[in-house]
Amino acid sequence: MKIYQTDFLLKNAERYGIALSEKQITQFMQYYEILVEWNSFMNLTAITEFDEVILKHFLDSITLEYAFTTCGKNFDYGDKCVIDIGTGAGFPGVPLKIVYPDMKITLLDSLNKRINFLNNVIEKLGLNGIETIHGRAEDYSKPGKKREQYDLCVSRAVANLSTLSEYCLPYVKTGGYFVPYKSEKTKDEIQAAGHALQILGGVTEGQAEFYLADTDIYRNLILIRKYEKTPVKYPRKSGLPAKEPL
Repeated sequence: MKIYQTDFLLKNAERYGIALSEKQITQFMQYYEILVEWNSFMNLTAITEFDEVILKHFLDSITLEYAFTTCGKNFDYGDKCVIDIGTGAGFPGVPLKIVYPDMKITLLDSLNKRINFLNNVIEKLGLNGIETIHGRAEDYSKPGKKREQYDLCVSRAVANLSTLSEYCLPYVKTGGYFVPYKSEKTKDEIQAAGHALQILGGVTEGQAEFYLADTDIYRNLILIRKYEKTPVKYPRKSGLPAKEPL
């Protein structure tokens, strides 16, 4: 493995409330190398430059604790069960697993080639307590599968909040959280999603708006708490949540 300049990652991880160990730094560097290697023969990400990956993938993924703290909430990561919906190349799920090794993480994605990549990352980084699922979000949230099994659901998937909530909230236990990672102003989107959240058993408890590591890259993490079970008929069949948001 090459020798990388990691001061930027270390400094800004601390800024977001995380002190990285040497082992964790090594795992992030291994992750970067595997990402670039696999990206040379399959489309995982348009972002491959080292500094850009550190900023826009790794640091962005681990701002979760900062979001909870900013909103005045405490979340005991411990051995909590977390699912990352539409994880793609593993963001934010794999960086969160590196930072919080006791978390039990599920990475769900609809493309099998991404799942193959993630399995390789998991093996090479020596990560335990992490699984991958190849499938669609609306299929695995049905009763008898992964429905309401998680303390936390995270997603960087690109979809409006109403649609994303319908896919994600069914996975969350009552009392747990769904945290979408957004990259745009969302006041109107949150208001528009109010009806959907009420139907799905969720309520917005705060949002952390900030610029990533002294750049002009805007981030908005929304804390949505699950206060009651989601009606069994949600999510609706494939395509409907996007075509006809609640």
